[in-house]
Amino acid sequence: MMTVSCTARTGPAPISGDVPEATGWRAEVVVGGLDHPWSIAWLPDGSALVTERAGRLRLIRDGKLDPEPIVGLPPVLAFGQGGLLDVALHPDFADNHLVYLSFVTGTPEANRTALARGRFDGHALRDTEVIFRNADPKSGGQHFGSRIVWLPDKTLLLNVSDGGNPPLSFNGENIRNQAQNPGTHFGKVLRLKDDGTPAPDNPFVGQPGAKPEIWTLGHRNIQGMTRDPVSGRIWANEHGSRGGDELNVIEGGHNYGWPVVTYSIEYWGPKISDETSRPGITDPILVWTPSKAPSGLTFYTGEVYPGWKGDLFSGALKFRQIRHLKLNGTRVVGEEKLTIGQRVRDVRQGPDGYLYVLTDEDDGALLRILPVGK
Repeated sequence: MMTVSCTARTGPAPISGDVPEATGWRAEVVVGGLDHPWSIAWLPDGSALVTERAGRLRLIRDGKLDPEPIVGLPPVLAFGQGGLLDVALHPDFADNHLVYLSFVTGTPEANRTALARGRFDGHALRDTEVIFRNADPKSGGQHFGSRIVWLPDKTLLLNVSDGGNPPLSFNGENIRNQAQNPGTHFGKVLRLKDDGTPAPDNPFVGQPGAKPEIWTLGHRNIQGMTRDPVSGRIWANEHGSRGGDELNVIEGGHNYGWPVVTYSIEYWGPKISDETSRPGITDPILVWTPSKAPSGLTFYTGEVYPGWKGDLFSGALKFRQIRHLKLNGTRVVGEEKLTIGQRVRDVRQGPDGYLYVLTDEDDGALLRILPVGK
């Protein structure tokens, strides 16, 4: 495992490129035949719900994919990078059977990131309602987010991305500039009550012109977000533009800089900003350059893999791998890769203590990571 030098969260962030290959593991296919799966959530009986970006919610039961999708979803716009995205269970799912879905709604010319919930009866979602929508529509098929993370107080975090790359505009300027505008939801992490309304103690509540849902701002396109069950810290990885993918610890009220402070450059070459650090801007924990295109993110808490307990695992779409990150508090002290060979969309720990991977392909799959010898 490569050692990473990182001693503080101020000033230049450590840059990560290629890293050594992890040993002592192999991958096996659990279920195939998934169409660009995006997220997975395990039910109390050991079955699992899987979202497909095209707008289908699938059930894996007894190790097999049910042939018919679950009905009762809201209308989903599957366009570009958008569609049906994250799935998460309410903390009290055993009692209320509530399933939460992030998705894209609208038309190619006017679309929004949204959040819905419905009661799962084992075959369908019932009483489904859309409980949050981005306040402003945008055009195009880029940058929607969107992960869901529950907090111990039963509020949830939901991220909404910056809306897209130039020349896409909003109110006469590049839409990505809205990540710095507290008057929009673009480029933000939001904190909501379980009914989709703003948490009343959010950091921007009462600030004139600010959206009360905002928890943090200055994000480009978060594709993985998770809570460390030991420390309680929220971690996220997000796409840079060309280079500059970031690993961050998400803290309420903080500004993460996009696009005024960034390591990214434009896809056509020039710097997006001359600043990579600034007082009042929270620096990344780690920057991946070249871009690995970060996706799902999870902490491993089980006992299956020797030496991996407490470590962080970050998917990579472009590099077709998982990055295994060893931490010391908020410092990354080691990094290695698990080469999957397919676009990794999500990585999660299953109830059996194994790590599972969703591959973002036309014929996508759910994979299980096994220690060598099993």
